[in-house]
Amino acid sequence: MPYRADHPNRAPSSEALRARIPGWGADLDTALRPSWPMETAAPEPTGAHWDFPDRQRERGDRERSIEHEMLPPVFGTAQPLHGASGVIRRLAYRRFGEGKNTRWLLLVLGDRVDAVAAHLRSFASARPDNPVTQTGVLSESRRRPVRSRLGRGRVDLRHAWLDPIIVAGPWVVWAAVVVSLLTRGRRRG
Repeated sequence: MPYRADHPNRAPSSEALRARIPGWGADLDTALRPSWPMETAAPEPTGAHWDFPDRQRERGDRERSIEHEMLPPVFGTAQPLHGASGVIRRLAYRRFGEGKNTRWLLLVLGDRVDAVAAHLRSFASARPDNPVTQTGVLSESRRRPVRSRLGRGRVDLRHAWLDPIIVAGPWVVWAAVVVSLLTRGRRRG
């Protein structure tokens, strides 16, 4: 039936609903609420008591959300912000609130910058990262790769084709850049 201005109200009355559905409207009147004795405006003391704990000493500037007036009494100091990723993360904490997508996108960008820096640092070490063994590609053939993915209602199948591109793509690009630089160097030399 199309909507009309004089459309009659077909909603059943409270009495009809209460007669048809047991417990309907129990929350309307406080006398009918089964949990009413526990729902008081001034609850009884629970016996829990504590004073504000001693604050951890702050060494240097710490990141904190702009929504919070101060840091909690205890906070982690194991991974201080450093380098370009630290600059990006500090910007996210100082300028944007927790409800802003810009803040979270900057934090993700800071994480990616830190990951790239770690990869570059690994090339300078005696044991650089090995994308073939560290991503588990070699173990795929030994652990039922097809059966574990198909027929189980996995939602990640929609983007599974992107995984090799995301994991191996940066390595392929860097390898291509290195090869092109080497070939240019040979041509000039």
